[in-house]
Amino acid sequence: MTDKTESLPLPEEFVKLGIRPSILRALAEEKFITPSEIQRMLIPRALAGVDILGQARTGTGKTAAFAIPILQTCVRGVGTQAIVLVPTRELAVQVEAEIQRLGKHTPIRSVAVYGGQKIAAQVKQLKHEPAIVVGTPGRVIDLLDRRIIHFGNLRWVVLDEVDRMLDIGFRDDIRNILSRVKRGGEARRHERTEARSEGEVGGEGQGGGVQTVFVSATIDPEIEKLARTYMREPVEKLVAPGADEKPTVEEVEQYYLSVQPWDKYRLLRALLEQENPELAIVFCRTKHGARKLARKLHADGIECREIHGDLIQSKRERVMKSFRTGKFDVLVATDLASRGIDVADISHIINYDIPEDPEVYVHRIGRTARMGAKGKAFTLVTRQQGAELTAIESRINALIPQATIEGFEPRPAPADWQEDSSGPSAAPAPAAAPAPHPTVTLTKRSLSLGSKMPLSRRHRRRR
Repeated sequence: MTDKTESLPLPEEFVKLGIRPSILRALAEEKFITPSEIQRMLIPRALAGVDILGQARTGTGKTAAFAIPILQTCVRGVGTQAIVLVPTRELAVQVEAEIQRLGKHTPIRSVAVYGGQKIAAQVKQLKHEPAIVVGTPGRVIDLLDRRIIHFGNLRWVVLDEVDRMLDIGFRDDIRNILSRVKRGGEARRHERTEARSEGEVGGEGQGGGVQTVFVSATIDPEIEKLARTYMREPVEKLVAPGADEKPTVEEVEQYYLSVQPWDKYRLLRALLEQENPELAIVFCRTKHGARKLARKLHADGIECREIHGDLIQSKRERVMKSFRTGKFDVLVATDLASRGIDVADISHIINYDIPEDPEVYVHRIGRTARMGAKGKAFTLVTRQQGAELTAIESRINALIPQATIEGFEPRPAPADWQEDSSGPSAAPAPAAAPAPHPTVTLTKRSLSLGSKMPLSRRHRRRR
C-alpha cells in the first residue's frame, strides 16, 4: 500500500513532526488538528530511536503518541514487531482499536490478545502475523509458552500505564516477558532509523535495537528506577507540562459531597437527578458493591449496567459497546475499568466509594474531560474518610470544594443500621466539611424545551 491522500487537508502541526502521509490522512479523518503536549514531545524522539519514559495527564493522547511512531517504523509482512502491554482487557481492546484507526491507510495490522476470551480466536488472528500485538501480560506469556508468538522480529516494547504494570501484582509477569526479548532479529536490522545505535542495553533480556517506551499519568521515583532497569540508557524522561504537579486535567470540575454511610444511595440518586449527566461512570470499591448499586439504580428507573471482574469477557464487551453507543447512561464500575475505559463524551465521574489510593482517583476522574472537553467529578466522603480526601488533595495539589445539593436533607441513622465491616468501626458522627474548603450549592435546574429528558425517563421507551 502506498501513501495516498485525499482532498481532506492534512493537519499541518502533525506534518511538522515528520509523520508520513498515510498516517496524516487517518489523523485528518479522526479530526486530529493540533498535537497534545505529550504527542509533540514524544513522537519526534521516538522516531529518532531513543528509549522514553513519558508522563502526561490522563486524557491527553498518550496512546497516539506511541502508536504513531510504531506505525511509521514497522514494515509490511513481518509479524510481532511491536508488543504493547496493558493492565486490563478493556484497555487492550481500546488501545488496539486506536492503533487500527490511526493505521487504517497503512499496511500495518494489529491484534488484541487478553484472557477471558477463547484463545483459539486470537490464535487464528495471529496466524496472519500482525505487526503489532496489544495484550495483557498473562495472555502474552501464555502465547509465548505455546510458541504462537515470538520476539525474533521485535522492534518495540511499550508499557502503557507503567506505574500499574510495574507494581507488585504485574512485576513478575513483566520480568518474564522482557527476559524473552531476543538480541538481533530481522526487523530490527531492517530500515532502522540512522539515529539508532547498535550497542548493548540495560535490563535483563533487552537486546540491541529493541526500543522501549513506557508511559503513564503518574510515575513515582521507585517506579521510574525500576522501569529504567528494562531500558537502554540514556533514557529520555518526557514530562508534559503540569503532569507532575497536578495530574488531573484542568477541565475536570472536582467536588466532594459530605454524607453519612446510610445516606449514600439517597445522595447518589439526588446527584444523578440534579446533574442529569449525558454519560456517567459510578465507581465502587468492590464487585459486590457494584452489583448491588446497579440493581438499586435500575429498580429506581435509571438505565444502567455494571462492569467488573466477574463478568465474562463477551458480556463486558457488550456492555462497553452499549455504553459507547449511548444505549444507557450510567455505568457502575470497579477499578478494574478505571484504566480501561476510553469513551468519548463522558460528562460525569462519581466516586461512590472514595479510593484509598490517591493514584486511583487520578485515573478514575481521567475518564472524563478527554482531549480538552469539559467534565465533572464528584466524590462521596463520609466523616471517617477525611484522611483519604486529604491524601487526594495532596496528590493533585489542589483543594477540592464541597458541594451540597439543594433540597437534600440528611437523615438520622436507621435503627437497624450496621456499619460496613470493611469500613471504620468508630461510632457515627455528624458529617461536616473541613473548615478551609470552599462550598458550592448545586441548585435544581429546570429542563427547557429541547433539553435532555431526566435520566429516570430517558430510556423508558426502550424497555
